[in-house]
Amino acid sequence: MATYKKRGYKPKTKKEKEEIVEDDSTTAEVFNTLDEGASRTEEWAVKNQKYIIGVVGVIALIVLGYLGYNKIVAEPKAKDAMNEMYTAKKYFDDAVSGVASDSLYKMSLNGGEGKYGMLDIINEYSGTPAANLANYYAGVAYLNLKDYQNAITHLSDFSSDDKMLNPIAKGGIGDAFVQLEQPEEALAYYEKAFAANANDFTTPLYLMKAAKVAISLGKNTKALDYLKRIKSEYSSSDEAKEADVLLGKVEVSL
Repeated sequence: MATYKKRGYKPKTKKEKEEIVEDDSTTAEVFNTLDEGASRTEEWAVKNQKYIIGVVGVIALIVLGYLGYNKIVAEPKAKDAMNEMYTAKKYFDDAVSGVASDSLYKMSLNGGEGKYGMLDIINEYSGTPAANLANYYAGVAYLNLKDYQNAITHLSDFSSDDKMLNPIAKGGIGDAFVQLEQPEEALAYYEKAFAANANDFTTPLYLMKAAKVAISLGKNTKALDYLKRIKSEYSSSDEAKEADVLLGKVEVSL
């Protein structure tokens, strides 16, 4: 085992002299190995410097390209899409007001006066916030036009964390499934709708719709839970009055 020796120490025996020579030899060997390793690394770097520079350059181009795309392409595209949607949105709003609703819903979908409709926005500006929002308007328009399959398609393509639009979109899918006589699917989406956000408008609305579909499916225990929640949490809502009637019927059937 190697032992610590003070500076200036002189070996007294032949064995000590041999140990010092061996230690010096081992130390030199370690440093030589390190030097050889460093030299090989330097040689590799020199030999492959074009490759290294190329990789770094590609990474830099990707980062700069992403930043440039957002600034030069994505942001102006998103702004153009919102501007293009103005007329289609106006048709939709007028349709909701109830004046020649069917024709206006169709114009909101397909465009008019040389302007884009919601379907054009979806196709031409895919990936933009406007295209996403256009899926919502298109879904609601199709729902009002009784084209339930297209309503489900577009409302399913809409994604939002908005406290009102998110539950309404899911509830709209539930409404479409009711019309397609698929109550199990309708119930699932009504449950998603009232779970999406708690508020005094959409929550009691979709709790009631879920309760009615649950009753039609014979799921009276589930319906009872939803009706009681309306009464306890949303007692001032319009649905609370209707819940009183349904509660009595459901409780008798249990």
